[in-house]
Amino acid sequence: MLLNASGCLDALTAPEVAKKLDGFVTKTITPLPREGNAPPRIAETAHGMLNAIGLANPGRERFLAEHLPRLRELGLPLWISVGGFCAQDYADTCATLGDVEAIELNLSCPNVDEAAESAAEIVAVCRAATALPLYAKLSAAHADLTAVARAVAEAGADGLSLVNTLRGLALDPKTLEPVLARGAGGLSGPTLKPVALAAVHACYAATGLPIVGMGGVTSGQDVLELIACGARHVALGTILFPDPDAPERIRGELSRAAEAFGVVQPGDAYACAHEREETPGSCVKTCTLIAGGALL
Repeated sequence: MLLNASGCLDALTAPEVAKKLDGFVTKTITPLPREGNAPPRIAETAHGMLNAIGLANPGRERFLAEHLPRLRELGLPLWISVGGFCAQDYADTCATLGDVEAIELNLSCPNVDEAAESAAEIVAVCRAATALPLYAKLSAAHADLTAVARAVAEAGADGLSLVNTLRGLALDPKTLEPVLARGAGGLSGPTLKPVALAAVHACYAATGLPIVGMGGVTSGQDVLELIACGARHVALGTILFPDPDAPERIRGELSRAAEAFGVVQPGDAYACAHEREETPGSCVKTCTLIAGGALL
């Protein structure tokens, strides 16, 4: 599936863009409404985009009553991003959701104070609250990402979303003060691609869980590389701001990239980066067997 990264597309404002995807991921929903951080809270840099939005959202009650019914009208599989400030916040929201494709637990936002509980504890409480598929969204900033991935898998996560933004800072060249009001923010854009590839590669090897790969995706080749590292789904993020036609463009590029690699379907390259054979490209048959299902 080709998705959007949470917070990088408003489907109700730009439904024509959302419908070019295979599924839509909502902005993170918290129990109470949040205005987010004070502006300025978005800044472009030479290395990518910084944001410190701070999980601005209408809150659970209004989302369920007003936003979710309208999102259902799009006819897309819906992934609901859930956040909170304690494990019970997450679980309470999960318990209210039904008839959606999956729940993505935002366990790694760099722009708010994180819940005191560990990622695994939050997943365990949410697992008890819902039977829906749970994807744990993790940050590559963890000292031992694979250990966290294993822990959330053992706690009941059905999949992983990798990676969230990394903390970054930009200074105004004239004042040498932080550009964002909060100071640091989440860095996204092409600079994240090698980080995302490493995270997906490591966590696939550590858990075997389905993974939504994201971070720095701007082309079909980027998507193919994430698939090769072990991503079953890929999400587009920052690229959707300057290029709302990116989903269609990237699909075409992905088909050509797969053909150039020597496979019929992009999914046939699934986890090929984990297969080292003597002959380049000889992992194709193995990857086809591993995939076990349609991709993208």
